[in-house]
Amino acid sequence: MNVTEFKRMDPLLLTDFYKTIHHLAYTPKLEYLVSYWTPRMSRYEYIDKVVVFGMQAFIKEYLCDLFNKNFFRRDKSEILGEYRRIISNTMSVQAADTTEIEKLYDLGYLPVMIKAVPEGTRVNIKTPVYEISNTVKGFGWLVNYLETFISVNVWYPMNSASVAYAYRQIVNKYYEMTVSDKADKKVVFDENGIEEQSSCDQLLTASRSAACGDFSMRGMTSIEGAEKSSAAHLLSFTSTATIGSIAWLEAYYNCDCEKEVVGRGVPSTEHSVMSSYGRDGEYECYRHLIEDVFKTGLLSIVSDTYDYWNVVTNMIPSLKESIMARDGKIIIRGDSGNPVDIICGTADGPLDPKKEYTPEELGTTECLWRIFGGFINDKGYKVLDSHIGVIYGDAITYERACEIYAKLVKRGFAASNVTLGIGSYTYQYVTRDSLGQALKATNSIVDGQERQIFKDPKTDKVKGANFKKSQKGMCCVYRDGEDILYKDELTIEEAAKMENNLLQPVFRDGMLLVDDSLSDIRRRLHGNAF
Repeated sequence: MNVTEFKRMDPLLLTDFYKTIHHLAYTPKLEYLVSYWTPRMSRYEYIDKVVVFGMQAFIKEYLCDLFNKNFFRRDKSEILGEYRRIISNTMSVQAADTTEIEKLYDLGYLPVMIKAVPEGTRVNIKTPVYEISNTVKGFGWLVNYLETFISVNVWYPMNSASVAYAYRQIVNKYYEMTVSDKADKKVVFDENGIEEQSSCDQLLTASRSAACGDFSMRGMTSIEGAEKSSAAHLLSFTSTATIGSIAWLEAYYNCDCEKEVVGRGVPSTEHSVMSSYGRDGEYECYRHLIEDVFKTGLLSIVSDTYDYWNVVTNMIPSLKESIMARDGKIIIRGDSGNPVDIICGTADGPLDPKKEYTPEELGTTECLWRIFGGFINDKGYKVLDSHIGVIYGDAITYERACEIYAKLVKRGFAASNVTLGIGSYTYQYVTRDSLGQALKATNSIVDGQERQIFKDPKTDKVKGANFKKSQKGMCCVYRDGEDILYKDELTIEEAAKMENNLLQPVFRDGMLLVDDSLSDIRRRLHGNAF
C-alpha cells in the first residue's frame, strides 16, 4: 500500500482487529443493537461533570465525508480486495469474510442513528451522552464496530473541554473577587521609588476569556489532536497558540474569525530570538524589540534565557520610558522555575513595607508594580499599569493555577494581572480513562424480540464503586435542576414516549441532522457570561 492508497483507505479498517470478527460472533439472528457512550468516572478531583463536545465534527469529517469518499464512492471490488488483503494476511482468513461489508456497500449509506445531548451541555458522571443504533434490520454488528473509530475521535475533545471549563471556573471565581471595571486611584512612582497617588476615573477592561491560553500544540501526538484539543479549549477561552484550531472550528462549527472572536494569538518571542543577540546583546534585544520592531500592540517577551531577575529588575526599568510611551502592552514571560514563586514570589502573605526583599521573594508581579505602578480598583486590588503585564506558560496545572490566584489575592493583586499558558501538564497528561469514556451495548432485538443487555463485572471495584457497570436497556437523559441525569431499563417504546429526553437525533442514514455553531455551544456552556 503506497501513500495515495493509504490516504483513501477503507474506513472500516480504522478499527481494532478484534472488531472484524464480531459479525460472526454476535448472538444468531441479531437484528438491532443499541449502545451508549458514557463518561463512567472522573479521575480529576475538580471535575464531576463532563462537557459534551466533538461529535458534530466527527460526523461531518468521517461519517459524512470520509465514508462517502473512501467507501461508498469507491469501486466495490477494490474495497473488498483491500479489506481481504490486509485482514487475511494479518489476522485470519475467517476474519476477512466480507459478507456483511458487501451488504453495507450495496445499501449505499451508513444505516446508523446517533442521538446526542446538545454540545456544550455539562452532564453528570455516569450519564450517557450519545446513543448509537442501527436503522436497518441486520446491521446490528455495525453499531459497536464503529466504537473504536468514534472513540479515537471524541474522547479527547470532551476531556479537554471539561478541563478548560474547570479552569474557567477558577478564573471566574477570582475575577469576581478581585477584578472591576472601575479604577479607584492611580499609583505612580518617582525616580526615588516613592509612591504617589492621585484620583482616577479611568475604566479598566479585563477579559476573563483571555485569562488562559492554550500552549499545548508542540507536545501533541498529531496535528489533528492539537486542533481538536485547542478547539475544546476555545469553548471556554479565546487565547491559543494553535492556529489550526481556528480553521477546524470554522470548518465544523459554523464560525468565522473575520466576524467574531473564535480564538486569538499573541505576538511572542522564543529563546532562539533572544539568544540570537548573544548574552552580551541581551539588553539590545529588548530595546530593539520594544523601540524599533513592535512599537504598538501586545508583545510577550520570554525573559529567562539567561538571568530572569536581572531582566526584571534592571533591563526592564531602564526601558520604562519606552514601554510607557508605547500604545500597547509588554508582557514579561518567565519560562522556568516554580510558576507560583516566579509570579507571586517566595515570601508568604502580605509584604512588610519596612522590610527589604529580594526579587525572588517579591515575585514578578510585585517587582513590576514597584517599577510601573498602576491602579487600585474599587474592590481594593492592585492592577498593573496597562503598558505592562505578566504571563507564565510552563508546568501550569489546575492546582498551581488555584495557588497562583490565591497568592495574588494575598498580595493584594487583581487576578487580571496574570495570564496563564496551559500546556502539557493539563492537556497531555490524560487518557481516555481520565473520564472513563466508553461505548457499551445495552439493548437489542434478537429474532424479533427486544432483549435488554448489560455488563456488570463482579471483579470491578474502583473506590468501592462499580466503574465498568453499564446501563441496561434504553435510556432517557433528563435535566434535574443543575444536574443532567438518566433513567435506564426502559423499553424502546417507553423511551420513545419520554418527552424530556435530551438525547436527540444528530445523524441518521448518512445525513447530519443538527449543525450547531461555536456561539451556540459557548452560550450553552457559559450562558451570556462568556
